[in-house]
Amino acid sequence: MAIFTVTGDDTLVLNGRVFNDLATDDVTTITLPNELVTIKTGKDGNSIVSKNFQGYNGNLVVKVARGSSDDQFLNGIQAASDADFVGTALIKGSFSKRLGDGQGAVIHDVYSLNGGIISKEVEGKENTSGDIGQAEATYNIKFCDCRRSIQ
Repeated sequence: MAIFTVTGDDTLVLNGRVFNDLATDDVTTITLPNELVTIKTGKDGNSIVSKNFQGYNGNLVVKVARGSSDDQFLNGIQAASDADFVGTALIKGSFSKRLGDGQGAVIHDVYSLNGGIISKEVEGKENTSGDIGQAEATYNIKFCDCRRSIQ
């Protein structure tokens, strides 16, 4: 029997703020660049399996409308970090994807995001050919702890 997945109405929350001023296309992307486990095999096939806690590090890329209240909110976090890096309050939040089965049941695919910091300055451009990217602000945020759950 076929399985259906209906998706939409996803929610990004950072520092208690629900983001609504998202731009276009891939507006929220979470990547996990490291493996959770490392394995080393030696003589006679003896192997060591070790937990790699860097496997919980996550990267969030979020695209918001340039100049919007969400852009101003994130820019304020970056400005505070620039002013006193050691005193920076790290970002926490969540990304929740609503998933329906096509028969009315809904579950949530949730990423818990903890210990985040904006890792790259927002880039800018001017374009005379109608490129909409000039009206987007892209934020790159690295998190110390990013874990997925299905609820």
